[in-house]
Amino acid sequence: MKRSVLSATLGLALAAGLAVLPTGAAAASAAPAAPAVQGYTASTYAGSAAETADNQAFFQAVMASAKAKQAASPLLATVVVTYDASSAPSFRNQIANAAAIWNSSVSNVQLRAGSNADFRYYEGNDSRGSYASTDGHGSGYIFLDYQQNQQYNSVRVTAHETGHVLGLPDHYSGPCSELMSGGGPGPSCTNPYPNSTERSRVNSLWLFG
Repeated sequence: MKRSVLSATLGLALAAGLAVLPTGAAAASAAPAAPAVQGYTASTYAGSAAETADNQAFFQAVMASAKAKQAASPLLATVVVTYDASSAPSFRNQIANAAAIWNSSVSNVQLRAGSNADFRYYEGNDSRGSYASTDGHGSGYIFLDYQQNQQYNSVRVTAHETGHVLGLPDHYSGPCSELMSGGGPGPSCTNPYPNSTERSRVNSLWLFG
């Protein structure tokens, strides 16, 4: 993989055919192509240094976009990260819930739906599962996979992927109480909330940039 294009794909590698698609789910929106893959993964996967670097690139791209807009209103103490969920209509409630969870958990950055978005959500079918991706230049998105969101708690998946936007890496060996442990604890884990360490880390990242 050429490192000249920084892409992050923070997804979940699940076996095919584990769940039936949501009844009446909207047709998948075509997400931009992503040349690299990583993500909300099962406990058998430990991640890689390349994926960690790509994850960091996504966070930095989103922060740069949000900070540039904040510069126009320098008196605002909290950085606002704007997202567009219009291309993931089946997950509208999960996205709103994930944003509300993060907004109630941290104070130095807040997530808001709106135009001129810093990142976008898409939905559909992908053997890689759900993931976050960026080109490293301020354009990024989160992809939510239908089958994975049937097997795993959908709000946890969405909040986990959104955690990458806020700067947190995967830590698959962590307990269920750790949001960024992703699929490591297994499908029985339904916790969608970041723990105190994760909350503190996000606040620190967005305070100092």
